Amino acid sequence: MKRCAHQVPHAAVHFRWATASITLCAALALTACSSSDGKGEAADESPSLTQAPTSSAPADPKETAKREAIAAYGAYWRELEKLYADPTGKSAHLDQYAASAALKNVETDAKRAHDRGDILTGRVALTDQTVGKVDTSGTIPNATVSSCLDVSKWETVDAKTKKPVPLPENRLTKYVILSTLEKYPEGWRVIRDEPQGKPC
Repeated sequence: MKRCAHQVPHAAVHFRWATASITLCAALALTACSSSDGKGEAADESPSLTQAPTSSAPADPKETAKREAIAAYGAYWRELEKLYADPTGKSAHLDQYAASAALKNVETDAKRAHDRGDILTGRVALTDQTVGKVDTSGTIPNATVSSCLDVSKWETVDAKTKKPVPLPENRLTKYVILSTLEKYPEGWRVIRDEPQGKPC
């Protein structure tokens, strides 16, 4: 079986957008006047409470979706790193960030690597993240995220000796990947990852 530094899964997720809160400000005006005849008579006025309500504009659902999708995608890769680095596969909770084909593919590939006696160490770098299509109108909100995935610092090593495993020298280590996320009631999930086969 040909060794590979990683196998990128497929992924997507659900999301809920939050409404903005309304803040109220109040100013208390208290005035007093005194007589000018020296007798010390004062006329107190009752304090009046003036409310000046200011309401912030509701958050744009699509902008909220973009921020949440990118944050969830970053968390997904951090958990994916944990999964590949742990031969037992118990230290990661990828199901909190992935579902459907993405979750199945990653778990299968990680197990295959572990069965060979390999683990992956180091970090994956995500740059140039851009949110493409965003749909917040349906039952399951979804979004696509395009990223430059850099796996040059994510190394395949022997789990026992920690020595690097030889890999093809011409393999792409920095390439464009298109990912789909959906937001479920419990949060965003990556459902599909699609490497685009071109460097970035």
